[in-house]
Amino acid sequence: MTAASARPRRSALYLPASNAKALAKARTLPVDTVILDLEDSVAPDGKVEARAMAVAAVGEGGFGRREVVVRANGLNTPWGAHDLAAIAASGPDAVLVPKIEGVEDIRAYNAALAAAPAQTRLWVMIETCAVLPRLHDVAACAADSRLAGFVLGTNDLAKEMRAQLLPGRVPFQPVLTMAVAAARAHGLVVLDGVCNEFRDLAAFTAEAQQGLLFGFDGKTLIHPDQIEPCNAVFSPSAAELDWAERVVAAFAAPEHAGKGVIKLDGKMVELLHLDQARRLLAIAEQIAA
Repeated sequence: MTAASARPRRSALYLPASNAKALAKARTLPVDTVILDLEDSVAPDGKVEARAMAVAAVGEGGFGRREVVVRANGLNTPWGAHDLAAIAASGPDAVLVPKIEGVEDIRAYNAALAAAPAQTRLWVMIETCAVLPRLHDVAACAADSRLAGFVLGTNDLAKEMRAQLLPGRVPFQPVLTMAVAAARAHGLVVLDGVCNEFRDLAAFTAEAQQGLLFGFDGKTLIHPDQIEPCNAVFSPSAAELDWAERVVAAFAAPEHAGKGVIKLDGKMVELLHLDQARRLLAIAEQIAA
């Protein structure tokens, strides 16, 4: 388990990089990840200014323990290449890029980030129909590129698929499963898409709980009011932490030294459960900090 894999990413809030007040507020919110957006939330005539503001915000810092990600415009747009060059020079934790369709896009974005610091990772939006049958091939690029994360773009997927994005997200359930499975197979972060209900927090919470059930690390957000319920859903519960502590203690007992399988509370517990327990405790420790 790496430090990156144990980093809490329960909540990831999109903020328009063109909004100075939003950038200032982001430094005070109890969110795990801040996504400074140059794409969907910025009008064409504001793209250049938004880029400069995002780069300045990254350079100024002040985000504390929050992860800072910048979402660029695509390389197939008039702004994409300039976005990538400027963001690479500023060195955020990650760069998020839109509408990828296959391995060739990962290679192109990885090349565009060649000048970025080594710790700057590449995250990609999973929001096109074309990428869905290629998810495992795309995720496998993590072995020899900066690729480190999938972010679901369910609104764009709904548009392309002509599907309805309703409570329960029935048409998208296979996509959610496939994306999580591909990400887990290759060690990627994977974040659920946004919920458009920012006034109905009960509806939001239900969708966040569904994302947790599917195995997502956290959820992307469109409004600060969604942060608290999102953090609550994706934080390890008291019962989970109690289980984790007892698993770690049981495997550490002298009588279980070197064993791969032990009994705990009448159930068989394996080393894979020990890994899960350690990860839960590490995340809880970072949340507490």
